Amino acid sequence: MADFEAKRFWKETTVAPVEGGFTVLLDGRNVRTPAKALLVVPTQDLAEHIRIEWDAQEGKIDPNSMPFTRGANAAIDKVRIQHAEVADMLSEYGDSDLVCYRASYPRELVAMQAEAWDPIIAWVKDRFGAALQTREGVMPVPQDQASLDLLRQHVHGFTEFELSAFHDLVALTGSLALGLAATESIYSEKDLWDRSRIDETFQISQWGADDDATSIAEIKRDSFFHAYRFFHMAQK
Repeated sequence: MADFEAKRFWKETTVAPVEGGFTVLLDGRNVRTPAKALLVVPTQDLAEHIRIEWDAQEGKIDPNSMPFTRGANAAIDKVRIQHAEVADMLSEYGDSDLVCYRASYPRELVAMQAEAWDPIIAWVKDRFGAALQTREGVMPVPQDQASLDLLRQHVHGFTEFELSAFHDLVALTGSLALGLAATESIYSEKDLWDRSRIDETFQISQWGADDDATSIAEIKRDSFFHAYRFFHMAQK
């Protein structure tokens, strides 16, 4: 973040075009990342959302209330310098993708999984030529390497800002396929999140909701929604 004291010191927040994109200024001073790099993002829309976060700060600065700023910081300070490693790590989710591992019973759950996940697998094959195979149970069974390589190649094509958001889209769902569907808005963020929660939804229908688990799920859902928005805002 910027060179600032613990409390707000600026009066005006603005967005300005710079080489490589747009930045946020605090009384004319550049916002910087924790690693002291200039915070420059690819689109004015994303910069404006970061500006709103800074403008909303009152008194002590609260980084937890600034998810767009945190996402940009991660893209610049972390993903940019290890892009290939992050892309490889996320691509590995395809080999154990949530949507590929199916229950064998009860019939209600089997039907719910098929209805939610079969269209995702079909879309991945149509869009990328990658044929992901389903398995029953939870024991890992490797996917076809050629299919995984096709998906990996696409993930490597994301910019550091897209990849920063894609990390959460994949990690929060446990699915490379759902993450890729989010990047192309195949379904809404709510629809995709609900598809990632089929097993949990079924358990709740059988046994009722647990308050702690519900609270954790809501935090993850909000983070997924934010990552979905961040990814699309980062696209030029």
